[in-house]
Amino acid sequence: MTLTFTQIIPIIMVFFLYFFGMPIVYALFGSTFFFFLVLDNATAPWTILQKVMNSTMSFSLLAIPFFVMSGSVMNFGGISDKMMDFCECVTGHMRGGLAQVNVLLSMLMGGCSGSANADCAMQSKMLVPAMERKGYSKAFSAAITAASSAATPVIPPGVNLIIFTLIAQASLGRTFAAGYIPGILMSVSMMIVVAIIAKKRNYPKVHEHFPPWSVVGKQALTSFWALFFPFGIILGMRFGLFTPSEGGAVGVLYCFIIGKVVYKRLTLREHLIPIILDTISGTSSVVLIMVAANVFGQYMTWINLPKIVASSILGLTNNKYIFLLLCNVVLLIMGMFLEGGAAMMIITPLLLPVALKLGINVYHFGLVVIVNIMIGGLTPPFGSMMFTTCGITNCPISDFIREVWPFIVCLLAVLLLITFCPILVTILPDLIYGPA
Repeated sequence: MTLTFTQIIPIIMVFFLYFFGMPIVYALFGSTFFFFLVLDNATAPWTILQKVMNSTMSFSLLAIPFFVMSGSVMNFGGISDKMMDFCECVTGHMRGGLAQVNVLLSMLMGGCSGSANADCAMQSKMLVPAMERKGYSKAFSAAITAASSAATPVIPPGVNLIIFTLIAQASLGRTFAAGYIPGILMSVSMMIVVAIIAKKRNYPKVHEHFPPWSVVGKQALTSFWALFFPFGIILGMRFGLFTPSEGGAVGVLYCFIIGKVVYKRLTLREHLIPIILDTISGTSSVVLIMVAANVFGQYMTWINLPKIVASSILGLTNNKYIFLLLCNVVLLIMGMFLEGGAAMMIITPLLLPVALKLGINVYHFGLVVIVNIMIGGLTPPFGSMMFTTCGITNCPISDFIREVWPFIVCLLAVLLLITFCPILVTILPDLIYGPA
């Protein structure tokens, strides 16, 4: 089974349009409609429009705007600040304390923003100026901010976890549980790199000694309601109190109550409109990419591309670990050029059937894909977190690349670890929900 040149024109068009500055959403839509309207008119155009509408009609999709809104409410309600205070309390005594705070806050923000770019933008505004005032270079501050945000979508309830679940038709609760250990490993590995670099450059500490346990306990109590959010969502789903989509709505209500009643930072008259605008902006970009990638997937299915890719890969190897290594290479390259959500939406339907045939656990494969895409977001030429951070901080990309490579290396080490040790991904879902 082979493809003709006419059949692969849309794939060429996507890359051509994207590299010449067209947003990936319009590149995907444009190339798909060009194929079905001009190159192959066997399908009625209205069926493609129907696919566009059907892609938005999923109850599970409601989880995305709810979790995006909860992150926005956390920022305006001071919940993120309480998280940062706790992080500073427990890591401020380390050399390069503010950089350690940056990493730990990103890990906790997995339960808030759920989005690497949202976390990037927030910390670029909040922490990078503070780090510069403390003597850190702008390039290092930008690099650790972008690198640490790579862990955000891996830790529940990251948006990429929700997107993968929708593609794979898997259990969202299990996917969330599968993300914890890889996300924590990513954060811990970056904290080790920060410690090495900070000691070498003699970066300052926030405070000289680890605070007394009474101080840590008092700060934990103050920040308790902020720290409880991600665990509360998982526990609620585990005990059947709400579905994932309902959990997002519960999260929004929880954040409103905590921001308004407990921390007294949230004012509806002042903050409601900015929260709604933030939610619309964050949700629309994610959902538009999902719809565009679904429509592009219709084209790939029409030309039998998934079957061709599956048979080609199975012709190369029947070893699941060699297959995963090949996937790592492909996904890392795609992550360098495409926005993470779009890359995942395009590549997962092609590779997931092969992974399942080779006996790879669906959640293991999903986390390998997501971690790959996040690492790609740090690398030139089109890494989305790289551009977000450099754009906000005005850091030259050449300086950023010089500082970010140690963090890319440590994240690659974590990627290889979870690739060859699937138990790191599957153990928590199996403990919480029972063996799959």
